Amino acid sequence: MKRLASALFALCLSAGALAVSLPATVRQELKKANIPQSGVAIVVREVHKTRPLIRLNAAQAMNPASTMKLLTTFAALDLLGPAYTWKTEAYLDGTLKDGVLDGDLILKGYGDPKFTIEQFWLWLSELRSRGLREIRGDLVLDRSHFDLPPFDSGAFDNDPVRAYNVGPDALLLNFNTLRLRYLPTGDVLNVFAEPPLDGITLDNRLTSQRAGDCRNWDDGIDVQPRGDSVVLQGGYPRECGERAHNLSLMPHTRYIEIVFRALWKELGGTLQGRQRDEVTSSQAKLFSAHRSEPLDLTIRDINKYSNNVMARQLFLTLGNASPQREGDDEANPPPASAPQTLSIARSIQTVHDWLQRQNLDFPELILENGAGLSRIERISADHMATLLQHAATHPLSAELQASLPILGVDGTMRKRLRESPASSHAHLKTGSLEGVRTLAGYVRSKSGKEWVVVCFINEPNARNGKAAQDALIEWVQGQ
Repeated sequence: MKRLASALFALCLSAGALAVSLPATVRQELKKANIPQSGVAIVVREVHKTRPLIRLNAAQAMNPASTMKLLTTFAALDLLGPAYTWKTEAYLDGTLKDGVLDGDLILKGYGDPKFTIEQFWLWLSELRSRGLREIRGDLVLDRSHFDLPPFDSGAFDNDPVRAYNVGPDALLLNFNTLRLRYLPTGDVLNVFAEPPLDGITLDNRLTSQRAGDCRNWDDGIDVQPRGDSVVLQGGYPRECGERAHNLSLMPHTRYIEIVFRALWKELGGTLQGRQRDEVTSSQAKLFSAHRSEPLDLTIRDINKYSNNVMARQLFLTLGNASPQREGDDEANPPPASAPQTLSIARSIQTVHDWLQRQNLDFPELILENGAGLSRIERISADHMATLLQHAATHPLSAELQASLPILGVDGTMRKRLRESPASSHAHLKTGSLEGVRTLAGYVRSKSGKEWVVVCFINEPNARNGKAAQDALIEWVQGQ
């Protein structure tokens, strides 16, 4: 009997060690923020262990906000591989002689998430080096690789010019954004646009104000496209000094055209025709192909800086992944198939099929764009933790973890808990929407253990939940 009692006591101790209640500091911060525990889901689990240390409302389907990017980027690493690259092609539909193209220049995109102005300039310079100078036909943009429904950039929050609302496009250039730089000099406020534009005028009607809130310096600025002008109205607090922000002010095709014309002119080239949007002619000949940076670098921008349009591009690219064949495994993922038309529905199915092959059953999962900028995307804290556990044992786990913001150091976590002992001891992805604040990733405790930590807050006061999440991080790091 004594042995049985001792065994039962030891079992109880063991169970207690694996079922810790919510830390007092977390409870206190939730109470201060007026967030009921019913609106919070938390899982804390040691990597490679099956039972959680903390588990609260973990089976409940919740909006993960930008932590959904963890699913998209991990699936991409496994399905496409870290060395995967995107191409953008230039075709000549006509005759090139002595630098003159008697015909059209066609640019065809395959969904490169990060085709920057710098890369575009270098590629256009290469086209000049290959002998192209004068284009007597049109600039044709082939965006047919993505089969997308009409996109309303203002549908999410009625703020269509914000960079985070940019929609995906097979020929995405520089995130389709314009960087406006404000330089006050005395009572004069100068505004400059980057990249250079051809045929677009900045109509600066801003007034320079003596004082203002520099934390929200751009709240009083209204920027709207009007025909061939960008009109800036409102007031700018000059004591805030030089500032800049990125805005999306025109459709993808118009943006590419005006940037192309500006850079092509700078490089000594000419374009006589107009811009057209159509599929590449079968008679056109490939002239040059640009290759993007590899996937393992791309996902760092997506996760560290929570870039929504890059995540959307990557999510659509998942449709390029071939179904797994007999003999394929995680160490040798199937290669990507030949380029084909990609759609959101195809990518959603690809992710569900991939999860099934990984023996991961997430019945509550709802995907819309893979970026988390969604009112309908859902996953449970349990299954987000399971995904991170699965990723921790994957051959490419280091690449995924390196893509996450480092607490107190960089990305979206650079300003959090800088002076805390937990600083630099966590790789965590954050998410934030109206009524949603989320956190998911890995924390290394002072004992050297690695923990999966997931905290979802879906509640009207979620914006006030940062302190509670920070308390959870510090508590885990102290274990």
